[in-house]
Amino acid sequence: MKYKVKLNDRIYEVEVEKGDAILVDEYDAIKNIQTNVTVAAPTAEAPQKTNTVISNGNASADAVASPLPGVVMDVKISVGQSVKKGDVVLLIEAMKMENEINASKDGKITAVYVNKGSKVEQGTPLYVLS
Repeated sequence: MKYKVKLNDRIYEVEVEKGDAILVDEYDAIKNIQTNVTVAAPTAEAPQKTNTVISNGNASADAVASPLPGVVMDVKISVGQSVKKGDVVLLIEAMKMENEINASKDGKITAVYVNKGSKVEQGTPLYVLS
């Protein structure tokens, strides 16, 4: 099973099979989401910690999702900023190439979910444009 776990303002995607946990991805935590809090049972490998599991409600129904996996190289927007259709809002490096992520419409940025250096997967929420 795959889980998304929030620890210290980072989100870790982990896959657990037969007691083995594998880190799939990690990225900066999204600040404005609803979460369910669970406490992990202590094990010999790790001390007891409080984990926050992100529900499938995700960031926002209006969030613009990453079209590809990669690393955010630059965030050219901030909350409250107005953008025009076609403006470059983010740069994502994938396979040694910088890919421009453009605004799909005119609007105002109401939330930004990633920072420079954030690792993203295809479908990871990036920002909200209203």
